[in-house]
Amino acid sequence: MIRVLIADDDAIIREGLKMIIETQLDLEFLGAAIDGNKAVELCRCLKPDVVMLDIRMPVMDGIQAAQVIMEEKLSLPLLLTTFDEPDLILRALKAGVNGYILKNSPAERILSAIRLINTGGTVFQADVLEFIRSRVSNNATGNNLFEMLLSPRELEVVKLISEGLSNKEIGEKLFLTNGTVRNHISTILEKTGLEHRTQIAVHYLKNS
Repeated sequence: MIRVLIADDDAIIREGLKMIIETQLDLEFLGAAIDGNKAVELCRCLKPDVVMLDIRMPVMDGIQAAQVIMEEKLSLPLLLTTFDEPDLILRALKAGVNGYILKNSPAERILSAIRLINTGGTVFQADVLEFIRSRVSNNATGNNLFEMLLSPRELEVVKLISEGLSNKEIGEKLFLTNGTVRNHISTILEKTGLEHRTQIAVHYLKNS
């Protein structure tokens, strides 16, 4: 059973998500918060598997809440976003949040995102990420692309890939498991639109 918490200051969104979750036999709705601060408090108490956070909320926004939740290992965050929030999404990418879904997504896509995040996967809705990449590419030069899209840990992985280290060697250097290194590389490829680790190294070295 995947235990899900919702945080959104819009009562209609909260109720809609609750109804979607409650139709599924493998999902359990734990509760809802109206701001990021309450979401963190509920995560500490209820320990949900996945927490759905509106990216823009009062008191503490979804990005700030996600950072606390990830730092304290309370849950796996999935951010609810819209197309008019590119700067906020860039902030979230830099913070290392690996789950994004548009608020107006069909129920099937939302449910799929919850299940994928719960397995430790990443969810970047293609149209959202393409929009962000196009926005970044207009302002990025050289390795600025990496710096604007990747978290500090992902940047460390990029640098070590460019030095020719294997996944095992990267894991040993950063004290990470092979699986975690693979997840980081998959996320880097997803965010940047590159196709394989060789392209990561070439892009980094070419622009160093």
